[in-house]
Amino acid sequence: MMKISVFLLSLTISSVLAPAGYAQNSSQLPNIIYILADDMGYGDVSSFNPESKIITSHIDRLANNGIKFTDAYTSSAVCTPTRYGILTGRYSWRSELKSGVLSGYSPPLIDSDRLTVGKMLQDKGYHTAFVGKWHLGWDWHFETEQENLIDLGKNFEIDYAKPVKNGPNERGFSYSYGFSGSLDMPPYVYVENGSVTALPDRETVNVDAKAFWRKGQTGSDFDHVQVLPDLTEKAVQYIVDRSGDNKPFFLYFALPAPHTPILPTTEFMGKSNTNLYGDFMLQVDDVVGRITEVLEEQGLLENTLLIFTSDNGCSPTANFPELLKVDHHPSYIFRGHKADIFEGGLRVPFIVHWPEKILTPKSSDALISTTDFMATVAEITSYPIPPNAAEDSFSFLDILVDKPTLTERPHVVLHSIEGRFAIRKDDWKLILWPGSGGWSDPKSNKELNNLPPMQLYDLKKDPGEKQNLIDQYPQVVSQLREELIRLIQDGRSTPGPKQRNDGQEIWDQVKWILD
Repeated sequence: MMKISVFLLSLTISSVLAPAGYAQNSSQLPNIIYILADDMGYGDVSSFNPESKIITSHIDRLANNGIKFTDAYTSSAVCTPTRYGILTGRYSWRSELKSGVLSGYSPPLIDSDRLTVGKMLQDKGYHTAFVGKWHLGWDWHFETEQENLIDLGKNFEIDYAKPVKNGPNERGFSYSYGFSGSLDMPPYVYVENGSVTALPDRETVNVDAKAFWRKGQTGSDFDHVQVLPDLTEKAVQYIVDRSGDNKPFFLYFALPAPHTPILPTTEFMGKSNTNLYGDFMLQVDDVVGRITEVLEEQGLLENTLLIFTSDNGCSPTANFPELLKVDHHPSYIFRGHKADIFEGGLRVPFIVHWPEKILTPKSSDALISTTDFMATVAEITSYPIPPNAAEDSFSFLDILVDKPTLTERPHVVLHSIEGRFAIRKDDWKLILWPGSGGWSDPKSNKELNNLPPMQLYDLKKDPGEKQNLIDQYPQVVSQLREELIRLIQDGRSTPGPKQRNDGQEIWDQVKWILD
């Protein structure tokens, strides 16, 4: 009798705390748009940085009418790994990619049998679309067998008339339009639903520091300056096309900006009164405004879950010294930038806008990760996540709908371009490396040899990571280190059965953590 009473009580509590108004009928589920900026710093959004010299009015509007997450992290300090985590809900270092990024020629990183956000939403009746920068690999038709496809400095012979396989369409997207790597990585061709839209007719290269792109084959319809406008038009048209359908849609809009090449169009040049990077940021802000505007025009804004964030911190190519002259700080008060294990490489602005459910706009200091998108969407759509999926994804839906949070994210594991690890829990951050793990100093062997082997920071008191407390709190260091070891070995950070990490179980970068 007691067991039955407890069971009934638990059902009652679950029904009371469950998000209200989520219909099982797919026509009543929200549309979902995920806008991912590329290499944008925490301090580049004016609603996150009161001293910002770049005024992002359209992004600020979303923040002021939604939820602004101030303690949000990317799972990695660089492009490919973060994108993997967004679409799979899994830390990318559990995949075959243990450091660095893919090239424009790389094979697919997401296994064909892995559940993605796209596949999940297709199962729930959504039409799904990808527009923009993929950077997760797919299978080109190479003229001859090739090796070392991940080498960013090499070009390979491709039969562009043959279909591209194992790309976005095979990973959960009903429609796809975009390009393979970053906008500075060849080949420079658009691919729509597995087919190149225009064959290359020339080879292009630009070696200017800010407008840099590597030498490579370029499609006849591909103009680097016009890529962001072209993609925006595709995204806008997709929303218009779906507006007349009762079927909900999911648009993953992965911008190629403000990543290099930094190429603002004429109407934005000089507009920020900072530098070209600031101008490009204003163009990104305008893109967000275009998406918001078309949603309003089509009567879709109220029940559209719109997320805006970045894949990592600002790149030094933005020219920090130049921006400093006008008193703009892309990393805000945080140390480091893109590629680093420091906060500037991983702490990003994260905004959720959903008027129908977010009744009280606010700022939240809840700890979240970009990997949390999958679990959140699964809860919204009542999708049961299997044990071998979304292993590192925690739902933040309770925060959105202002309900008591039943499952808070207890920690987040962070990763740099070199494959260096950190773990954040409560106010503590333990970095399992003496330096930046990326492009900031300290990084040379001489610098690293003179430093303690690890770093511990109290981010509440020291958000700029200036005072290493590694010697003062040995018990905290031991506890966090043991927790990181467990999270690596368990193959997951969410509750559930242990899972297998791909590739070498204990790889070179973390051997010493386990000793």
